[in-house]
Amino acid sequence: MIDREKLLRLLEKEKVAYTMEEHAPVFTMEEMRQLHLPHEKDVAVNLFVRDDKKRNYYLVTMDGSAKTDLKAMRHILGSRPLSFASESDLKKILNLEKGHVTPFGILNDEEKKAEAVIDIRFMKRLTGVHPMENTATVFLDGSDLYSFLEKQGCRVRWADFTQVL
Repeated sequence: MIDREKLLRLLEKEKVAYTMEEHAPVFTMEEMRQLHLPHEKDVAVNLFVRDDKKRNYYLVTMDGSAKTDLKAMRHILGSRPLSFASESDLKKILNLEKGHVTPFGILNDEEKKAEAVIDIRFMKRLTGVHPMENTATVFLDGSDLYSFLEKQGCRVRWADFTQVL
């Protein structure tokens, strides 16, 4: 399983440019905003959702100002009705704890149950996400994030959440 240190070594090995800000643990976007990090407008909100049959899981990375509307997200993703995945699914599939959700978690999905979905607002724009734990934020170009995940063999796609979320 990939943890924070392994992730950072892998980013360096793959020559992915990033900066990292250490901070107190955060569990919500409101707590993130209170940190007043550099590039705080680029911090993403990350959600782990599943369809009603538990057949499809989505690790969604959206602009931090986006509203969470699972009905709209369902139509954008072309899925069955969505709900938040359980903490046990989060741990079992992505090896992440609640509050630590990050698109990098897809690297731990050995069975390829989940698909990473990245908001097109991050295409060619800085993206801030946790490095497998919520005590730091890594800032990297969204296109680099996408390419990195794809190169690691993860299922990843862009989605246009701009009109509804």
